[in-house]
Amino acid sequence: MDVWPGHPFPLGPLWDGHGTNFSLFSENASRVELCFFDADDRETRVELTEREAFNWHCYIPGIGPGQRYGYRVYGDYDPEQGRRFNPYKLLIDPYAKAIEGPVDWDAANVLPYVPGPDDDADLYIDDEDDAEAIPKCVVVDPTFNWENDRPPNHPWSDMVIYEVHTKGYTKLYPGVCEDLRGTYAGLASEPALEYLQSLGVTAVELLPVHHIIDESFLKDRGLTNYWGYSSIGFLAPHALYAATGTRGEQVLEFKGMVKALHGAGIKVILDVVYNHTAEGNHLGPLLSFKGVDNASYYRLMPDEPRFYMDFTGTGNSLNPVHPSVLRLIMDSLRYFVIECHVDGFRFDLASALAREFYEVDRLSAFFDTIHQDPVLSQVKLIAEPWDVGPGGYQVGNFPVLWAEWNGLYRDTMRDFWRAQANVGQFASRFTGSSDLYQSDGRAPFASINFITAHDGFTLRDLVSYNDKHNEANGENNKDGTDDNRSWNHGVEGPTDDPEINALRARQQRNFLATLLLSQGAPMLLGGDEFGRSQLGNNNAWCQDSELSWFHWDEGDTDLLDFTRRLIALRRAHPVFRRTTFLSGHEVKGSGLPDVWWFRHDGRRMTQKDWQRHDAHTLGVFLNGAEIPERTPDGKEVSDESFLLLFNAHGEPITFTLPTRRFGARWRVELATGDGVPEGPLYAARAQVTIEGRSLVLLRRA
Repeated sequence: MDVWPGHPFPLGPLWDGHGTNFSLFSENASRVELCFFDADDRETRVELTEREAFNWHCYIPGIGPGQRYGYRVYGDYDPEQGRRFNPYKLLIDPYAKAIEGPVDWDAANVLPYVPGPDDDADLYIDDEDDAEAIPKCVVVDPTFNWENDRPPNHPWSDMVIYEVHTKGYTKLYPGVCEDLRGTYAGLASEPALEYLQSLGVTAVELLPVHHIIDESFLKDRGLTNYWGYSSIGFLAPHALYAATGTRGEQVLEFKGMVKALHGAGIKVILDVVYNHTAEGNHLGPLLSFKGVDNASYYRLMPDEPRFYMDFTGTGNSLNPVHPSVLRLIMDSLRYFVIECHVDGFRFDLASALAREFYEVDRLSAFFDTIHQDPVLSQVKLIAEPWDVGPGGYQVGNFPVLWAEWNGLYRDTMRDFWRAQANVGQFASRFTGSSDLYQSDGRAPFASINFITAHDGFTLRDLVSYNDKHNEANGENNKDGTDDNRSWNHGVEGPTDDPEINALRARQQRNFLATLLLSQGAPMLLGGDEFGRSQLGNNNAWCQDSELSWFHWDEGDTDLLDFTRRLIALRRAHPVFRRTTFLSGHEVKGSGLPDVWWFRHDGRRMTQKDWQRHDAHTLGVFLNGAEIPERTPDGKEVSDESFLLLFNAHGEPITFTLPTRRFGARWRVELATGDGVPEGPLYAARAQVTIEGRSLVLLRRA
């Protein structure tokens, strides 16, 4: 086999049509071997003798797409000094574009040490070869026929995000061919796309699709890491979500899915996990980064580098302070934008990435690098603005260009509809959380509003359970949060009581209407629109089963129709998706303020009213003539005006509509309860009785 010097950049494998260049970063290794595997798993090793900028590299003519490979990296095995090199263990290339599949935990010991009961077991090297257990990397053909693919031009103000799992969405979908269900191709199928289009969402936010390695203990329980927050390949789409194959075909299938979603007018946002990897703590397996250069890739304890700093709750934290690790993150992001046409990212536990040394720093190198990047600064950037470390809760503290999952919005709205948050708290979140985002120059859509997400109860479970029911996870119901802010309305779980079921259905409509009529960018948890349940499991991370998959045949069609109607209403009316914060003042000469709050008697809210802890009713006037934005071609934006009447009390409340200057006549546009019929006109100062725990939306006639 000819071995040419090759080039140190780009990192990873790059096929040029004649051969492949390989490059691997390791600052502390003493020797590196590139290992090729044929179809029968026979291994051929090539020593890399070229090293530049800590990148070990070579070029090999004749090696091309489909070639299986891995690395063996030599150096000191000295865990107490943070070094865990072990050439007996085959390693996954951190820059692999395709990885074949899972670890075969039964085939060999993938720990770098001999497991045992002693506390110091990891200090002694294991010499068992584990190549049989490790999935092989695959060289891929980077070409793809994108035809005329263009990212949908949805500005933040038009975003309606649908958070969904690639597999769970179509695994039981009867309209999708059985061999495509649960795959990238399944998500790209015509029935799956038509459903998303009919729902009206403008973006899907996919749970992690970087290649996933399950934790070893899950195998013993017969479970898998379904959510996928256990990445090992930051440039490789997860192989097991592919219907067409795992020898590079998964890359083409993933690109095809993105192309199909774009064709349907839907953006693609990836949930990405750059804060930790699948290798766990000092007792975890040696799969990739830990064996390539442990001291560079991970944050080690300064005084005890045998152990890992853990801001993630998973055993380790990636080290974005190191230039080569930061480069890996940036290269991964750019690869998925440039080569895969992805439209944005949601960063899991993003506060961990902003820790320069220990504290969260909004001016960290991670932010600086993204903000200065001509590609990444132009895509959708969403932070999960917390981690598990000290000071990790950073809602409202991320810089310009970033939107944030607004955990305060979630908590307040859950509390409001069970009468445990007052109207002042509710109004602040409903209008885009200006207290969090306005002072630093951000807009309402910096707030990603959500009631539910993959982590926690589904919407149906939120109104059906007081407590979590996670027994299926095998941890004696000790996992998952106890802070659910949920309410079962009298019975835990399913019931035949018609009154309770009616109230639960109304509460689901309340949450959906609140979410989709709030200022900011709404995120809908996939399946909430038709009442998907996980039977009270609020931490279904390991449930790759019917507990998590969508049961399309059990959907609540009335709730689905209501959700579609809400999304269409939001998209049709810019008054619900402003790009500037409401001020409470007149700006454009309409004679009325852009927003006006009133009590149930139709009078203006006073400071005392806002401060009442027992206040759970509220009216709001939204003035469609006071929208200061302009269209892309410079035209003024105007809209109709609306009244919203909220009653979170358990009993009916009679509202008096505002005076004639706000509108002479009003028509009911939408109601979550049964007490107010749609159609009849109501005059100014008319009385409208609102059912307990419901809302009414009126349009000025």
